[in-house]
Amino acid sequence: MITTRQLIAQARAREEAMARVEELLASASGTAHDLDGQVEVTVDARGKLLRLWLAPSAVELGERLGPLVVEIAQAAMREATQDGYNKVALLLGEDMTAMIEQMTGVPAPARAEDDDPGMTVEEFQRQRAERLGAAPPEPEPASSVEDEDAYWESFDPASLRSDR
Repeated sequence: MITTRQLIAQARAREEAMARVEELLASASGTAHDLDGQVEVTVDARGKLLRLWLAPSAVELGERLGPLVVEIAQAAMREATQDGYNKVALLLGEDMTAMIEQMTGVPAPARAEDDDPGMTVEEFQRQRAERLGAAPPEPEPASSVEDEDAYWESFDPASLRSDR
């Protein structure tokens, strides 16, 4: 059973943690760049521009430069938002962070439905093989449970020694 003193201590700990949220968010930032490496933008969690870098070749973009800078700044802002949520989650826990997302109406970019999940290992290997001009690796046959069991039965933990 939780005592009154324990409840008070928990409430004080939460209050102290919430006071640190502002400090954590102030230290959050995000950086993004375009695919060609001509524009790089760094912003803080509030969207304040901290750094804008343009390659000398960016002048050749002409009228496309402005919209590109805005697009890159928006990507940097998503990165900064995620950085802020990551820092808050370490302090307050995932449940409290999810509650903050719901209250603010600003979901963590990693939870966005349209977030790109990245590429699979197989796709990465295929693209790497194409770049290197080699044939893509043959997919490994799916191992059966029996094969897996046999592997672990013959596994020698000494093979993990750090002096090898």
